[in-house]
Amino acid sequence: MLIHIVKEGETINSIAAYYGVSPESIIINNQIQNPERLVVGQTLVILYAKSVYTVSEGDTVASISAKTGVPIKILKRNNPVLNTGLYIYPGQTIVLEYAQEKLGSFDVNGYAYTYINDSLLAESLPYLTYLSIFSYGLQPDGSVIFADDERLLHYAREYEVKPIMVLTSLTPEGTFSSETIGEFLADYNAQMYFIESIIPILKQKGYYGADIDFEFIPPQYSKAYAAFAERFSDALNAEGMVLFTALAPKTSADQPGLLYEGHNYRLLGEASDYVLVMTYEWGYTYGPPMAVAPIPNVRKVLDYAVTEIPPEKIFMGIPNYGYDWPIPFIQGEMKAVSISNYDAVNIAAQFGSTIDFDYTARSPTFRYENAGMHEVWFEDARSIETKLITAYEYGLRGVTYWNLMRYFPQNWLVLNALFDIN
Repeated sequence: MLIHIVKEGETINSIAAYYGVSPESIIINNQIQNPERLVVGQTLVILYAKSVYTVSEGDTVASISAKTGVPIKILKRNNPVLNTGLYIYPGQTIVLEYAQEKLGSFDVNGYAYTYINDSLLAESLPYLTYLSIFSYGLQPDGSVIFADDERLLHYAREYEVKPIMVLTSLTPEGTFSSETIGEFLADYNAQMYFIESIIPILKQKGYYGADIDFEFIPPQYSKAYAAFAERFSDALNAEGMVLFTALAPKTSADQPGLLYEGHNYRLLGEASDYVLVMTYEWGYTYGPPMAVAPIPNVRKVLDYAVTEIPPEKIFMGIPNYGYDWPIPFIQGEMKAVSISNYDAVNIAAQFGSTIDFDYTARSPTFRYENAGMHEVWFEDARSIETKLITAYEYGLRGVTYWNLMRYFPQNWLVLNALFDIN
């Protein structure tokens, strides 16, 4: 795999000729909608096939898998076009294996809301170990708030991806309730009622485990939260299931702030089978323009995390989105708009911007003029490669994407090129 940065005057044809690949392979792999409108600074992932298969009349993905011995899931990872629902056709070239030697293997988790569309699911699932379905909820008395999860569970079974039930204290307005989680953690009977209620649901629906994503926990309940996680984990493990716990991005044990104080890394790491560290949202809706997940910030969190939790339990969070800020930004009066990484490039193309790369944050950015100045920070192939290699350098279990609700084909190209996915 190579990552090409588009320069002034370059075209798909000139780039393909330079690397000795077909223009069609660049367009198809990167899923470029308008090949005539490249953006200076845009990334293109260049892949070299080691072995291929030419489709014959009557071939199907299943028959190609049987003939070549390459599992269907690997065929879909190596050929993203197979995930788009388009039919294969005689003469089409299917990549069986790429030339690049992989760094190792990763577990990969992705979060999805229950209303995710079918095409996004189909494009994401071949690259996942776990699908975290967002979300079930709870009441202070321990009663369960159900989610409409049957469609996602069906897809997970079809793609042989392990489904994880996400459990939150979200209100109907979509915010985390400190009051709800405080009352729940103060009531041992409510916790036991919740555990006794949720275990049969997990078993009946075929979940592989659960992810407790309790945020903004009142600090006086940090030990109660860890004790609840331990009881829940014991109950899950007894039924052959696992517990994931989502952790705020802390850099020290005594980090102040409601987001952080309720999460005791050491105790929650001991209680959980795995933890999902939310290493993103430094650039956020109500804050000033900056990278969503600057690598120096991510590293500070991981530096602390691995002192409290075994690396083989840790998943590093990766954001699948960017933000568009009005400039000049006045905090408290303005907010950023969340956008997809794919749309960020289209915005740059529409307004004639050049994409720059911040080598400290390891993140792409640009400005454009449209009824005032705007500043955009997002992810591209370079920033994703950096994040994946960072997780590998720390010896982590894998990575977790928040979230799968937006289209970003280059992410899967880079992930698949660098790692075998468990």
